Amino acid sequence: MSAATPLPRLLRISATAAMLGCLCAPALAQGPPDTEKGRYTLTPMSGGFIRLDTRTGVVSHCADRGGGWACYALPEEHVALDKEIGRLQAENQQLKAQLAARDSAVGGKTQKVLPKEESPKPGELGAAPKAHGPKSADAERNSIEVPLPSDRDMDRMMSFVERAWRRLLEMAARVQRDQSGGI
Repeated sequence: MSAATPLPRLLRISATAAMLGCLCAPALAQGPPDTEKGRYTLTPMSGGFIRLDTRTGVVSHCADRGGGWACYALPEEHVALDKEIGRLQAENQQLKAQLAARDSAVGGKTQKVLPKEESPKPGELGAAPKAHGPKSADAERNSIEVPLPSDRDMDRMMSFVERAWRRLLEMAARVQRDQSGGI
């Protein structure tokens, strides 16, 4: 063999290595295949497994359906919440439109909010609330307002009941004395 023979052989090996490198580069750039460890994580669950796709975040329930294993994507909670928020926003807009239509039908007048009435102060005997406008006779007949007693009224009532109770006990004691003394 001559000294020129190893050079063509070396060139052939280099060309073959370069060609293999060019052919394998796209396959290596794709990353690991889907079946390699790391893409999916499986967690045991009743009736099958929960599968998490670590690339997309999709969660699926996998189970043996008799004809083989099948995985079905589970609905995402935030998608359901987004739908509910959208529905509520549409309903809110509809109600606002109805309210605006009602206000414009009344002539743009909104109902006046009446001031809150104060309750009678302690010591005052149930002062009747002041009327804010004319009332019909039926409304006055059907509305009965009973004022609550004040603390002073309650004290007076309790002292009356206490005196009545003592008188009853004194009377019972007198009757017992009269019967034991013999009539």
